[in-house]
Amino acid sequence: MGLAAYKARLNDIVSGSVVGRYFHLEGSGHPNEIKGARFTTEMRAGLTTFFTMAYIIAVNASVLTDSGATCVCNDPKDPTCLKDPAYNLCLLEVNRDLVTATAAIAAFGSFLMGISSNLPVAVAPAMGLNAYLAYQIVGFHGTGPINYRVAMMAVFVEGFIFIALSLLGIRQWLARIIPASIKVACGAGIGLFLTLIGLSYSAGIGAITGSKATPLDLGGCPPQYLDENTGACLSHKATSPTMWLGFMVGGILTALLMTYKVRGAMIVGIALVSIFSWPRDTSITFFPRTTIGDARFDFFKNVVAFHPIKRTLAVQDWTLSTIDGNVAGQFILAVFTMLYVDILDATGTLYSMARFSGVVDPDTGDFPKSTIAYSADAFAISIGSLFGSSPVTAFVESGSGIQEGGRTGLTSMTTGVCFFISLFFAPIFASIPPWATGGALILVGCMMMRGVVAINWNYPGDSIPAFITLMFMPFSYSIAYGLVAGIMSYAILNTVTWAIGFISRGRILPPDYDDKEYWSFRAESARNQPWFIRAIKGDKRFWRPEGNDSFELQSAEIRTKE
Repeated sequence: MGLAAYKARLNDIVSGSVVGRYFHLEGSGHPNEIKGARFTTEMRAGLTTFFTMAYIIAVNASVLTDSGATCVCNDPKDPTCLKDPAYNLCLLEVNRDLVTATAAIAAFGSFLMGISSNLPVAVAPAMGLNAYLAYQIVGFHGTGPINYRVAMMAVFVEGFIFIALSLLGIRQWLARIIPASIKVACGAGIGLFLTLIGLSYSAGIGAITGSKATPLDLGGCPPQYLDENTGACLSHKATSPTMWLGFMVGGILTALLMTYKVRGAMIVGIALVSIFSWPRDTSITFFPRTTIGDARFDFFKNVVAFHPIKRTLAVQDWTLSTIDGNVAGQFILAVFTMLYVDILDATGTLYSMARFSGVVDPDTGDFPKSTIAYSADAFAISIGSLFGSSPVTAFVESGSGIQEGGRTGLTSMTTGVCFFISLFFAPIFASIPPWATGGALILVGCMMMRGVVAINWNYPGDSIPAFITLMFMPFSYSIAYGLVAGIMSYAILNTVTWAIGFISRGRILPPDYDDKEYWSFRAESARNQPWFIRAIKGDKRFWRPEGNDSFELQSAEIRTKE
């Protein structure tokens, strides 16, 4: 019996078990079984997602360490304590704590999302929100308006507000009322956003950088030629060996393997680039003979090591005793700013990943177990704050696992298990260089761009807001701001045309007004209203949207077509 036969046998055994039926695997006999969802495929997809987003372990720890966390600086002459040896030793300990914290909350959040919602969506600390917390709320080395303990309390509170919004159905309702073209453009915009990350210097292959005269410029220069203030290449553009390694092996080689339908192509690309980058004294090493390089290598040499959280565990100021009248406003602002960004960012990402995996009902604009998915994401935010982490969110890198065939929660549970294992192999997983994952992010962005064909390009009132959405996401470096820009432009354009048509009694309308797509939200439709509104109206079956009895079956059919 060959390997293929053993794999088929294993898939059949799992599909026929309780596990297969719970996750709707093909061959499980479940009425809503998902065509193509096989156990080994889900495992491979989960591994792909993990390797694509493993960079978050090191990156998130580095960003949050800049806040100073619980380290105290008492030097009046230097409020940042940059030259204080004791303070810098504290920061080193904090960084190790946050490596553990990041891996732990990513493991918990991803596993919870998979087992509760059956979605192939991984969860981890959000890029962007971590920078907002570190550099604006707490400030560099604690120079901001709120200290780290109060900031963690703000994250904890935000998570439970998020849970309430999810259970009340308000978060799902907000997702439904977004116009259809905006929803489609959101997925494509996230693809462009991923591409920008994959091309960037900080989290990708380094092909683009900042510039003195323009927003972006060609990068790819060795680190010694970077401008410290702008991040621009002063000279030697496109000569960085690491950029070419990431482009040729992580990008081109992976693309060739994908062209020939080689399974696990992205894992192969990421692993090869990482292995090539680990030897010292080469032009492509991740461990140069510098202070930073030595610190990385010293951590890497441990290979197997578990670092317990000592300085950032449950550090919330539970009594908010340090808040005075001046800081109270900043605390409230921090809570609602993070809540606002999370509502748009996490909701948009979850919807886009659900749509990418083919589980969104075209009639309702919703997906199965959406309330559970949103609640799991929100609960992970509060738990993450106990570890000392910034808010977590559904990760757009989940698209790489979906592209590899992931369709069920087994994918995200596999990712969660990998993050749990990384707690004991943190030196290895924290040493995956950004140029190893950059190529994979670019390729995932390419796959997600195919959604633009579903945008209604026939009517400017739909196409222009959609275009603004998908372009503003990468250019503003924010999924949330892209959604805001698209929704605002949609509201203004379509409200004005509606008002002109209403005042003129239909005589003055755009020539192609008949090509306008119907808004996906129907205020009069019970199935689109939050459950508590239906309960107030006297609906005895308020927990189940009207006319939605076959929702699970419809979703299964959608998956099968995909």
